[in-house]
Amino acid sequence: MFRWKVTAAVAITAALALTGCSADSNSGGDGGSGGGTLTIGAITPPTTFDPAGSEWGNRSAFYQAVYDTLLLATPEGTIEPFLATEWSYNEDNTVLTLTLRDDVTFTDDSKLTASVVKLNLERFRDGTGPDAGYLAGTSFEAPDDTTLVITLDAPNPALLNYLTRDAGIVGSEASLTSPDLATNPVGSGPYILDTAATVTGTSYTYTKNPDYWNPDLQHYDTLTINVLQDATAGLNAVKAGEVNGLKLANNDNLAEVEGAGWTINANELDFQGLLLLDRAGTMNPALADVRVRQALNYAFDREALLTALQGGNGTVTGQVFPASSAAYDPALDDRYGYDPEKAKELLAEAGYADGLTISMPSSTVLGATTYTLIAQQLADIGVTVENTDPGNNFIADLLAPKFPAAFMALEQNPDWQLIQFMISPTAIFNPFKYEDPTVDALIAEIQNGDEATQEAKAKELNEYIVEQAWFAPFYRVQGSFATDANTTVEVLPTNAFPAIYDFKPKS
Repeated sequence: MFRWKVTAAVAITAALALTGCSADSNSGGDGGSGGGTLTIGAITPPTTFDPAGSEWGNRSAFYQAVYDTLLLATPEGTIEPFLATEWSYNEDNTVLTLTLRDDVTFTDDSKLTASVVKLNLERFRDGTGPDAGYLAGTSFEAPDDTTLVITLDAPNPALLNYLTRDAGIVGSEASLTSPDLATNPVGSGPYILDTAATVTGTSYTYTKNPDYWNPDLQHYDTLTINVLQDATAGLNAVKAGEVNGLKLANNDNLAEVEGAGWTINANELDFQGLLLLDRAGTMNPALADVRVRQALNYAFDREALLTALQGGNGTVTGQVFPASSAAYDPALDDRYGYDPEKAKELLAEAGYADGLTISMPSSTVLGATTYTLIAQQLADIGVTVENTDPGNNFIADLLAPKFPAAFMALEQNPDWQLIQFMISPTAIFNPFKYEDPTVDALIAEIQNGDEATQEAKAKELNEYIVEQAWFAPFYRVQGSFATDANTTVEVLPTNAFPAIYDFKPKS
């Protein structure tokens, strides 16, 4: 099994309304004897409860409360049984066979069977959800009630990881054709959505599922997830005791949150930096020259940027693969030190001694200071940045593609998922569909090799794209989830939001 690593969501998210509910400080015990209410704050609501349109990242808790997934991602970074108790691949890793639990019922009293799972997977694959591509090139069979067979058109080393996420969500068969599925989910999960107490887009209330198959994961009688508008709203909720746990939108207020007696539970999920997308020079010919791309890497004082933009909460890096990855090489974090003179020399060698201009998109969501500092540091080496704010079309215009480069905050996925997300010719964040024969060959070896080959070739791939300066990463930013004095949580190394099951009252 290809070792799986850090993931998160694209860091540009919409933040919606603040609710005024007060958190219940009544602590419950562990396991099925849990009690009290857990109130947590999220930064964005679900767009639908239809499993086929589901998402993960900062929206995962809304789905985990009512739906189970086929496999489980743990805080230890492993993949464990969940609705599926065991699984195995055939010799060439193109057929995955899973054995399902036989004791699971949905909250409409229907039974979990392989045919129900098959239907869910087909709907996800054929749907229009943002992650439908996870199951592209797959077909499904249910030879009996507890056996599910997934056949792939080519090996997919990230498939098990996908089944711990939205692709692995299972809803009851009847609910999938219900006209109110978008707002009234029916799953087999630890909680049931209380639609009467829920205000869509603002506050979601769940009650404990009395017939849940795994009561050890039910630590509370009631769960409330409030959608908080912005960092200030979140800080106000902390100070007012309106939540027990909160995903912080940024790291600006860590001192105040800790000063209120809260604990910061941290992980590093996203990297921030420049995506040098037009590597063939179709829009900006200068970017076709590796010396120009390397010069852009030497232009940035990463330590200073981390301090100025994140209060030092993160780790400087020069690579897009995370520290937990088989591909990671600590030496690559220092491959491009801050060296404006070296940057100028490389630009001169490439024929740009008099400088050049690069157009990039900007977004208020990522902060005006970010773009000011990037422009200043690039100006120091003779590069002029022309920023354009596409407004709500930021991502659409970036992926159109309408810009040769961009500052972005992107998730650091498990290795194969990361490759398919931003490196392969078909990756969504390779919008110019740039191909490199060396990269293509390494990707093929990773896809078809055994675990040792996959890890070795991933390391080669990482070293190559750093040397070729496909990106100009600045740092891995700290993700922060705050909990009050009554609550503990274990964060995941693979998602921006902790799993619902990993919140517990302090005893």
